[in-house]
Amino acid sequence: MSLTTTRTLSNGVEIPVIGLGVFKIDDGESVYDAVISALEIGYRHIDTASTYKNEEGVGRAIADSGIPREEIFVTTKVWNDEQGYEETLAAFDRSLKRLNLDYVDLYLVHWPIPGMYKDTWKALEKIYRDKRVRAIGVSNFHPHHLDDLMKDATIKPMINQIELHPQLSQVEVRNYCKEHGIAVEAWSPIGKATYLDHPVLQELAQKYHKTAAQIMIRWDYQNDIITIPKSVHSDRQKENADIFDFELSHEDMEKIERLNCGNRLGTDPDTVSLDSF
Repeated sequence: MSLTTTRTLSNGVEIPVIGLGVFKIDDGESVYDAVISALEIGYRHIDTASTYKNEEGVGRAIADSGIPREEIFVTTKVWNDEQGYEETLAAFDRSLKRLNLDYVDLYLVHWPIPGMYKDTWKALEKIYRDKRVRAIGVSNFHPHHLDDLMKDATIKPMINQIELHPQLSQVEVRNYCKEHGIAVEAWSPIGKATYLDHPVLQELAQKYHKTAAQIMIRWDYQNDIITIPKSVHSDRQKENADIFDFELSHEDMEKIERLNCGNRLGTDPDTVSLDSF
């Protein structure tokens, strides 16, 4: 098991189970250096988005890395004010241009904006059929959003990327996605580092000779959750990736699961609108 370990999506595409998230990393040298560093360490999965405003730096790092394009899994997302059928097609073209790529590996609907996400999804279906993206999915969708989407969809989402960490374990969403063959991907997998000092996590960190962050990322891995921890620091990137040489016991997995308290650190998808951000 390593950073090249993958999970197979419903359409047969392989996605590395751990990637680098680049949310809130400034474009230019900051994101460029972060991506270069991650790729040198062995990461092969980079997750960006239109609204992060750093796609150009990500693309430049990928081009300069010397790693064959087909070995790097690249995700980007359509932002809320870009949603709608024609608008999404244009937004995708802009993202490709900024990334300086011929295709992306995964394109996501960033949030379920009411009255818009169905038309947005139709655009993603077209992009997928045109073979300009290898997989399509959604982000921050609750089960009822997915039910609504799939009433009219001709292609089922392959991934649902959601806020997910031990204090927001999203069991209902995870169970729904498992039942429907939709992979789950966690953003903010270590809870924005707001409770790394929790006694249970510290106890397990001591037991396994790991950090609390590594315990949380390993918990994701053993739950078959794809995860994209963010860091601009090479040593932290290495730490986040160093989770393949131990295994949490069933009892300890349950201890972590019991930390769930509904502690949502981001926006609730049920309250999201064009004015939310």
